[in-house]
Amino acid sequence: MAAASDEITDTAAPGELGTAPHTGSLSRRMMMIAAAWIVVLLLAGGLALDRTLTSLVTNNFDDQLEYMLTAMVGSAEIGPEGEVFFNRPLGDQRFLEPNSGLYWQIRGEGHEDFPSRSLWDRSLEIDGDHFDSEPHIHDSDQFLNEPLRIAERSIRLPGSETQWWFTVAASRSELNAQISQIRSILFWSFIVLGLGLFLMAALQSWYGLSPLRRIRAAIQRMRTKGTNRVDDPLPLEVQPLVQELNGLLAHSEKQAEEARTHAGNLAHALKTPLTVVMNAATARANDLPDTVIREAAVMRRQVDHHLARARAVGRRAVGHARTEVFSSAEAVRRAVSRLYPNARLDLDGNREALVAIERQDLDEILGNLVENAAKYGGGSVFVTVDTDREGKLCTIWVEDDGMGIPNEERERIFDRGARLDTGKPGTGLGLAIVRDVAEIYGGGVELGESEDLGGLMVKLMLPRSG
Repeated sequence: MAAASDEITDTAAPGELGTAPHTGSLSRRMMMIAAAWIVVLLLAGGLALDRTLTSLVTNNFDDQLEYMLTAMVGSAEIGPEGEVFFNRPLGDQRFLEPNSGLYWQIRGEGHEDFPSRSLWDRSLEIDGDHFDSEPHIHDSDQFLNEPLRIAERSIRLPGSETQWWFTVAASRSELNAQISQIRSILFWSFIVLGLGLFLMAALQSWYGLSPLRRIRAAIQRMRTKGTNRVDDPLPLEVQPLVQELNGLLAHSEKQAEEARTHAGNLAHALKTPLTVVMNAATARANDLPDTVIREAAVMRRQVDHHLARARAVGRRAVGHARTEVFSSAEAVRRAVSRLYPNARLDLDGNREALVAIERQDLDEILGNLVENAAKYGGGSVFVTVDTDREGKLCTIWVEDDGMGIPNEERERIFDRGARLDTGKPGTGLGLAIVRDVAEIYGGGVELGESEDLGGLMVKLMLPRSG
């Protein structure tokens, strides 16, 4: 399963798109994390369960020893000579069998030890320098190859001043065998549980990452079959990624369409001047030099226009810029004042307005608008920058006191080469450049009538920066 999900990180085959850098397998990373947690949790749980069950078995074993010890104390009496004896025999037959693994012994100072027959020729070592009023249980290795579990208690029997130590000992072999059996069951149970959890984690990883494999297959279909969208139904967690991918594809498709349109427009714009030059050259016209110069200037202006638009598209793709509108407008006003010294250019508005457009493109836009206002107006140009300071777009008004543009001509004037006043030099590309560059950055331009000056009012809208 992990091998199947590793394909998510595969790159293109050698010789197709090259090998892209990667940070390893996502499924392998998930499996390693899952395996680490499974090992840690099973180890901690196994140790806790082992300690609990071992404690329960040991406590049960100790309870049996305490029961025997209590039976010894209850059956013990003092004889006529001060010796201790049992008024009834203890019930476990192992106390009568030599080396059976179950022993008892009674010891008192000044008296001989009173042992069980199972001890045979051995005796239990007792630390008699203290008094245990309650049963005391501990392990002992005093018998060779036979570890013991000992329960002992100190008591003074009625009719005796002697401190007696009652001791019951049992071999730990039975207890150790039970503990080993429990640990063996726990070990194999947790091994099976761990393998099951690991397989479940592998299945979860394989199934959980299947949407990414479907996305990869959809992208491969786009590359091989020409589809342009990922339309497969996918989980909610992956859907935003698909939406962004589809948005990127739509953006790329739009840019490709713009590039094709741009190339077609440039070819169309150059076709007529080239035809004129070819006809003049073929006919060996007398004004061929003048024709070449005139048509070359037209072609140069067309190329400049399309290059400006291409630069704007390229800058937009790089990232958001920050340009001060007022400083750009000041620079344009100084430049236009030198070209039209008789025109009065006024500038007002928000001096802190920032737009998300490159300074060079903003200078070109404002330069076209202000120069047109100075050229075709009556001598007064008024530029107002962002008076409301709200919304996502920064608005710039350029007004003049000229004849204006009739409503029916305001849309046509944006066409490349469209000119209403042919008596003055120009190419008719100014407003077309303004509209194209503004729209590339997400803005726009509208034409209206100036209420204050009576001429044309151009409303330029550009996206704010930040």
